[in-house]
Amino acid sequence: QVQLVESGGGSVQAGGSLRLSCAASGSTYSRSCMGWFRQSPGKEREGVARIYRNSGATYYADSVKGRFTISQDNAKNTLYLRMNSLKPEDTAMYYCAAGSPGSGCYSGLLERYYNYWGQGTQVTVSS
Repeated sequence: QVQLVESGGGSVQAGGSLRLSCAASGSTYSRSCMGWFRQSPGKEREGVARIYRNSGATYYADSVKGRFTISQDNAKNTLYLRMNSLKPEDTAMYYCAAGSPGSGCYSGLLERYYNYWGQGTQVTVSS
């Protein structure tokens, strides 16, 4: 069993920065892939960034590339998402998620490949 708890959301003005954190516990196999997803009202949940726990390899959605940075501290079992140059369109509920090779997480940053989810943290960017 994996538990994920996000923190760090809030309200900022456009151009500002936030850092999200996700405290994780449970099977490290089940956390082979760690990802950040977001969902805004009326839209589907979309993958934002992903990191592989062992190699540290990262992937970013085009919409956040160059502005967001995903990182991890395995000793602290914590995942981070540094968000710079925030835009109003970044406004969403942000979710931390964990997946394993068994769930297909090496196949892509898609919701169906991640089977553990946090409760979400709200990010609101005003213009």
